[in-house]
Amino acid sequence: MKDFLNDKVIPKLMEFINTKAIQALKDGLLYSMPMMMVGSVCLLLANFPYAPVAQALADMGIAAVLNQAFESTFNIMALIAAIGIAFTYVKNEGYNGMPAGVISLCAWLIMQPSSLATADGGSAGVIMKTWTGGQGMIGALLIGLIVGWIYSIFMKKDITIKMPAGVPEGVANAFVALIPGAVIVAGASVLYAVFNLALGTTPLEWIYGTIQIPLQGLTDSFGGVIGMGFMIPFLWFFGVHGSTIVGGIMGPVLSANSAANQAILDAGLELNLANGGHIVTQQFLDQFMTVTGAGMTIGLVMYMAFFAKSKQLREIGKLGVAPAFFNINEPVLFGTPVVLNPLMAAPFMLMPVISGLIQYFAIYTGLCPMYAGVIVPWTCPPIISGFLIGGWRTALLQTAILALSFFVYAPFIRVIDKTYAQQEKEAAEQA
Repeated sequence: MKDFLNDKVIPKLMEFINTKAIQALKDGLLYSMPMMMVGSVCLLLANFPYAPVAQALADMGIAAVLNQAFESTFNIMALIAAIGIAFTYVKNEGYNGMPAGVISLCAWLIMQPSSLATADGGSAGVIMKTWTGGQGMIGALLIGLIVGWIYSIFMKKDITIKMPAGVPEGVANAFVALIPGAVIVAGASVLYAVFNLALGTTPLEWIYGTIQIPLQGLTDSFGGVIGMGFMIPFLWFFGVHGSTIVGGIMGPVLSANSAANQAILDAGLELNLANGGHIVTQQFLDQFMTVTGAGMTIGLVMYMAFFAKSKQLREIGKLGVAPAFFNINEPVLFGTPVVLNPLMAAPFMLMPVISGLIQYFAIYTGLCPMYAGVIVPWTCPPIISGFLIGGWRTALLQTAILALSFFVYAPFIRVIDKTYAQQEKEAAEQA
């Protein structure tokens, strides 16, 4: 089975992962992450969990300022993604990516609704934050990829305007982007006209209704939880960074789910299933399926550090305790090892799935709240992260699941521990 996976499955999987589109998608989305984190902090402060402090911030007008900062950071993640993906695609092809990012932004703006009716019966031109946030995310991904691909073709075919030597670099770069920019903007305008005149909608609205909503529903299910929970440790088992790969692919949809939940709260509604709330979000993945590292190995680390009889495992466990509290476990994955170790495959792949299903049930039944717009950095220590995203009930659930991981890993690591301890004993006797 290992040979089959190494020879047949993993090469095909890596071939897909290493495609230009997936690399641009994965790396381009990272440009939106810092602002999402900053926006989350602003949202958390604006809705401070201690009522007297929250009221004081509101009375002083500080909460309104914090909400403005949130709206202008977290709620423009699709806008940033449209730029970042096209930029990364073209940069990976070896060309200047900034012109492609700007063209992608223009094309993306063309594709969305651009006016609102006013009270006097007229209309006003706007850029709607409805589409710069979660609802516009899938559209931004598609447009960023398509613009990056088309722009790269123009560069490869050398279909550009070349300025004579001596012209300033900035001016020369502007003319290089002129022809591909004109073609892409013209194409986006024609596409907008077709949707607007023939279907009475816009391309971005059509993408949201036809592609994004089904994708969000697909991830927001038991099947989606099992798939994500299994694939991350499965890839890691063969030494492939599953957290980055699965997170890069699923991140846009999960972030859109978080943004949709926040939009429900912003509308003054209760965040629940009846009002369209999503259970599976970015926080769901980060704080319950990859917390303490891929495979949720904190239980493994604790066994090795405090209960292992093998000196080798005990030292690896002690080295792994501190990183585990910041969600880093590569020393344990390669030092134990977990990677390519058949004895560790079952708990390593099952623990995130178990955690995800428990969390899904807890949110579905109302034992724990749904997650809104507060997203903490992936290095935030467990339990603290649980409290920040969902309050004391989420922190308590996170604590219980992390304790459960000890009992999931213990039977398997105990076998390895006995083997290593026996080998160490024999080596000592021989010495």
